[in-house]
Amino acid sequence: MRAVFLRLALAAALLVPAGLAQAAELLMLEQPGCVWCKRWNEEIGVAYPKTEEGQRAPLRRVDISEHWPDDLAVIRMERLTPTFILVENGAEVARLRGYPGADFFWPMLDEMLAKLPQDTSQTGAM
Repeated sequence: MRAVFLRLALAAALLVPAGLAQAAELLMLEQPGCVWCKRWNEEIGVAYPKTEEGQRAPLRRVDISEHWPDDLAVIRMERLTPTFILVENGAEVARLRGYPGADFFWPMLDEMLAKLPQDTSQTGAM
C-alpha cells in the first residue's frame, strides 16, 4: 500500500509545473497536553513565522490525536511530540524528535534546512 502512495506522490510531483513547485514546510507534530509543545510555543512559536527560517519553511501544525492528513500519507507518523519534520514537495527531508530547548533548536533547524536544495529562482534577478 505504501508503494502505491509513493508512486502517486511521485506522479503528482511530476505533474506540477516547475514554477509552481510546493515550497518547503515544517510540520510540527503535537498533541493535547504536551508540555514540550507548550514550551516550544512559548519560546519559539511566536517568533518563528517572522524569522528567515519561518519564511523558508512555514510551520504547519499536525495534531497526532486526530486523523492523519491525506496529503501526508507518505510521511511516517510519530508518537513523540513535538516532532518537527521538514517536508518539500511532499517528501520528508529531515526530522527532529523532541524539543531540545531554544539554544539547540535553531542550530538543529539550520542543519535541517541546509538539506533543502538551494533556491535558484532569485539568481540573475538583478
